[in-house]
Amino acid sequence: MKTFLLPAFSTLVLVLATISIVRTQPHREPEPPPLAPPQADFTERVAAVGLIEASSENISLSSHLPGVVERVFVTVGQDVQAGDPLVKLDTRALEAERAERESDLQIREASVVTARARAVKARANLTDQQQVLKFAEALTEPGSISAEELSRRRNAVAIAAAEVQAADAEIGSAEASVKGAQAGLRRVETELSRSRITAPIAGRILQVRIRPGEFATAGTSAQPWLVLGNVEVLHVRVDVDEHEAWRVQPGAKAVAQVRGNSNLRVPLRFVRFEPLVIPKQSLTGASTERVDTRVLQAVYKLEPTDLPLFVGQQMDVFIDASGLKNAVVRQ
Repeated sequence: MKTFLLPAFSTLVLVLATISIVRTQPHREPEPPPLAPPQADFTERVAAVGLIEASSENISLSSHLPGVVERVFVTVGQDVQAGDPLVKLDTRALEAERAERESDLQIREASVVTARARAVKARANLTDQQQVLKFAEALTEPGSISAEELSRRRNAVAIAAAEVQAADAEIGSAEASVKGAQAGLRRVETELSRSRITAPIAGRILQVRIRPGEFATAGTSAQPWLVLGNVEVLHVRVDVDEHEAWRVQPGAKAVAQVRGNSNLRVPLRFVRFEPLVIPKQSLTGASTERVDTRVLQAVYKLEPTDLPLFVGQQMDVFIDASGLKNAVVRQ
């Protein structure tokens, strides 16, 4: 009897425990996703990821010269015209050098005036000595002038002619020194103009990462401190995987959808292909991040829309690939 009751009791406990566990488990009804996934409008399509950029492309500005920033003339979102000042470096040392160069130029210009005056004096002396020699040589009576005096006057003419040549050479040297001083002054003025960063095109300031008092390095940097672009028309740079690049045709219809809301979509118009297939770059913005694939970059124009789109925003892009017969891409 004990042999029968013990297994039966154990089985009953196990069943009750199983029922209790099942009853205490939460019951969840299947729910749809909060946001609908991207959906293509085309039966045959190529899916890709695009990044919104300015129609002029995003221009990362930097300084020609290193130096401390004295003034920042613009703010983020400000529209500028070509040639408008953006950033000015501290130029006190260059301004002092310009004053020094201007003084040096004035001194050298005065030396030119002095050299020319000496040349005029030397020519006048040469003319006088030539006339004296001519008068002496015109005497025909014996004993009117000694041979020694005649030789002395001829030597005086030669010396005066040499002084004229020296004066002319002095003028050339003084004029050359003036040109050198002018070149030095132009160099300083060029450095002063290069110390003021101006807008190369008309556009909008997209990013400012520099403040007065900070040191601006010359040349490119990993983090550009000022980005400018023409945002009147926006482009989308689409990375098409190289395995599907042959399916993308110029002029094919394309649609971009806002990430997070596939109902917000914008038609695209083909602009161009970038002719070089490049390694795919991660869209985090870091120039060193790569993945093991190559992509063909296609640039599309965003048609006018009221959607709030921003430069640097990612878009889900679908390109119509229907009716494609040949694996040929023509631009």
